[in-house]
Order: sequence, then structure tokens, then C-alpha cells
Amino acid sequence: MLPSLLLTFREGLEAALIVGIILGYLRQVGQMHRQRWIWAAVGCAAALSLGLALGLQAVGAELEGRAEYIFEGLAMLLAVVVLTWMIFWMRRHAHAMRASLQNSVQTAVQRGAGGALFGVAFLAVLREGVETALFLTAARIAGDGLSTFIGGVSGLVLAVALGWAIYSGSARLDVRRFFDVSSALLLVFAAGLFAHGVHELQEAGWLPVFVEHIWSTKATLNDGSTLGAMLRTLVGYNDDPSLLEVLGYGAYWAAVLSALRWWRTRVLGRALAVGV
Repeated sequence: MLPSLLLTFREGLEAALIVGIILGYLRQVGQMHRQRWIWAAVGCAAALSLGLALGLQAVGAELEGRAEYIFEGLAMLLAVVVLTWMIFWMRRHAHAMRASLQNSVQTAVQRGAGGALFGVAFLAVLREGVETALFLTAARIAGDGLSTFIGGVSGLVLAVALGWAIYSGSARLDVRRFFDVSSALLLVFAAGLFAHGVHELQEAGWLPVFVEHIWSTKATLNDGSTLGAMLRTLVGYNDDPSLLEVLGYGAYWAAVLSALRWWRTRVLGRALAVGV
């Protein structure tokens, strides 16, 4: 439940902040009568995202045996790639997002094109919706359908409520700190999801097993127990992982930490260059 709640809360809040920026600019330039285009875009993007999520669920439910393992493994690995890319993309572009959106809205307003306003909001919200649909599919595979659904709906409700409170001025949020903390938690979830994906593709015969079980903690903490299942969903805990699962888990963290180190070096280099 917690991974799906965190995922939808983060993605939903990002979408809510985008809509808030667009509406705030329209209010600033006295063009609030055009907001109907924004809400129409939000509705269409949400409907398409929901359709994608239901479609993925339906496809997964129809598959059995090897085909099911392949679908689940690929869905998990794709979710990991998109999730990780999204986190680093946000770190790079978050500071310029407001200005970019306002410029796009300003251009649309100047042209008097409601369709252009629709397009700006639609594409921005649809991106978050597609990511959410993919993440929820992967979370459902790693956990269970009911808890994923409850967590996903709860996260969206919280995101909409907080987004509206921020827009109306009744609440404040340190957006940078929020995304830093949520990014760290989502990377932990993504690492476990990566190991899950490796396991599913091993079951399908797409990846070699090498050593089937390099250790077993079943007697101490079975991943079928309440706590074990929770840890399996949250951090990818496995009471008897294969060698390739462990290597994959470590390789994911090695790649992420290397990327973070490169990012910090690049940011520091830019700061020093500006200082000079």
C-alpha cells in the first residue's frame, strides 16, 4: 500500500502543481475565462491514464504461465527505468519548470488559441498519468491488487487536496525537500522492483539462474509472512534470492549512486564556474 500511495501522491502532486502554475498565470494575466480548456485537458488526460492502467491490468490478468512471467518482468523493469529517469529528470528541470510552463501558456494566450492551452495542460498531466499507470501496474505485481488500489486512490486524494491548498494559499510546502525525500524512498522501491523483474524473467527462462538460492532466511523472516510481504513490496526483500537477483539489486544501486555522484560533480562545477 505504501509504495502505491507514495507513487500516486508524488505524481498527483506534481500534476496538481503544474495545473496550479498554469491557472495561477491565467489569473495573473486576467484570462481565467480560459480555464475551461485547462480543466478539459486535465479530464481527458486523467481518463486516458485510467484507461491505460485498466488496460495493463486486463492484459496481465489474461496471461498465464511463461507469458505472464515475461509480461510482469518487463513491466517491472520498464517501471524501474521510467521511475529512475523521472527522478533524475526532475532534479535537472524542476527549477525551470515554472518559467517553461508560463512561457508556453503566454504564447497560447497571445495567439488566442484555446486548443494550444489545452495541449500544454494535456501533455503535462498525461505524462504524469502514464507514469502513474505504469508504476501502479508494477506495484500491483510486486504486492497485491487491493492494497495497491487503496494506496493509489489515497495518494491521489491527498495530492489533489494538498495541491488545491497550495494553489489557494492555505498551505505551504517545501517542494524541493518533498521531492528529495520522496525520490530517495522511490529509489529504494525501484531497486527492489528491479530485483523482482529479474526474478520474473528468470522464471520465464529469459535470464539464466546461475545459483538458484545463495542464502535462505525463511526460518528467520519468511517473505510470505505479514512483515516479510510488507518488506518485499517496500524494499524487494526476498528470503531466498538467486545470485542474479542479488547482483542485479547491487548493480542498480551502483548505477544510481554513480549517476548521483556525476550529477553533484556537474552541479558543483557549474557553481564554481559561475563564481569565477
